[in-house]
Amino acid sequence: MSQHSLSIRREIGRTLHLAYPVIIGQLGHIMMGVVDSLMVGRLGPTPLAAASLANGLFFLILVLGLGISYAITPLVAMAEGAARPRECGVVLRQGLVVGLGAGGVLAVLTFGISWLIPHLQQPPAVTAEAVDYIRILGYSVLPIMLFQVYRQFSEGVSHTVPPMAITLAANLSNIFCNWILIYGHLGMPALGLRGAGWATFITRSLMALAMVWYVRSARRYAVFDPTLHYRRLDPVIIRRLLRIGLGSGFQHFFEVGAFSGAAIMIGWLGTEPLAAHQIALSMAATTFMFAVGISAAAAIRVGNAVGRQSVAATRSAGFSAILLSAGVMTFFGLIFVAFRRVLPTLFIDNTRVVEIAAALLVVAALFQMSDGTQAAGLGVLRGMADVRIPTLITFIAYWLLGLPVGYALGFWVKWGVVGVWVGLALALTASAVMLTLRFHRLSRSPVHVR
Repeated sequence: MSQHSLSIRREIGRTLHLAYPVIIGQLGHIMMGVVDSLMVGRLGPTPLAAASLANGLFFLILVLGLGISYAITPLVAMAEGAARPRECGVVLRQGLVVGLGAGGVLAVLTFGISWLIPHLQQPPAVTAEAVDYIRILGYSVLPIMLFQVYRQFSEGVSHTVPPMAITLAANLSNIFCNWILIYGHLGMPALGLRGAGWATFITRSLMALAMVWYVRSARRYAVFDPTLHYRRLDPVIIRRLLRIGLGSGFQHFFEVGAFSGAAIMIGWLGTEPLAAHQIALSMAATTFMFAVGISAAAAIRVGNAVGRQSVAATRSAGFSAILLSAGVMTFFGLIFVAFRRVLPTLFIDNTRVVEIAAALLVVAALFQMSDGTQAAGLGVLRGMADVRIPTLITFIAYWLLGLPVGYALGFWVKWGVVGVWVGLALALTASAVMLTLRFHRLSRSPVHVR
């Protein structure tokens, strides 16, 4: 076996070691949403529809905040790779300023969105519940951002297990709080969907407090000085956080927005295609969490290598992560094809919906490799603090290519929902190719972060 092959295998092993807790944590976040839907669904179709509407709008706002927090990880990883541990604490403190500031803005924006819901021509009962619910979710933005700041700091210094453990524990808290507040137990009134919103707020607050307490008290973090002893606001680091963070946020916004736009177009085709779209998308979103975990680990590994100013290590960490993510997602694609007629029946027993969903799973299988590649591509470029061009790439791929082609194939060529999904597959493939080429070009020389 060649030295190059051994190097790639070592990098894949190190990436997996960092990635698996992130993957489990991301799946934990998904499970919180699934549990909420199951428990709210027992109240009837109106609260469930209201929750779906509010959560969709809220997530479009939240991804901007999550993207801003993602900037902390590569900057911390670079500082650690350059053997400047105290700088990691500086990034954390400046990240708190940026993260909580952004959280306040996004919370206000969430309340603003609540005033638009009555104009979306939804049933009046759905509108009323969605407005109350999204306003409660608005209160949870600051706890989310506080958790994210400390989570991304912990992951930046390669400690990915603590956020995973806290997220898994939060699932139990969420179920318990839902049980009390939705249905009215232990002497509490039954608040219905509003109860689910307050349970989410309580759970996210507990997650934030647990993450802050752990980072502040665990001895493994002491070398990084994770205290709140501000000496001054550092405009250079704040500018880097905003540059990387806003770019990352809009990358996710363009992708999530494209899939939301696709759902709107598919809704024009009828109830059954939309139901099939939701089924196939939920499965694709679940497998995507594996790519997200690998992407996060890739940002750490590449950031460490950039901090050491090692071109060879940067390219090895980056390309091994892209290869790993593409391989894992290809495996899931094969599962989608093999069980395309079985998996949809876990959601519904409508023959027509199952038939459409099975066809969509074939398309999903075809773009799994591209999805894994583009997710890892964004991660390795974020590890190099490169976000401006990748953000432009995501906009071009999803909004100038994917959605127009999907509309043309779906409605002009009459391929229906499959045509819309082919457009999304084309967008993911174009993004994967352009991001990989971008990394190949940038990683050929040492990176100097400005």
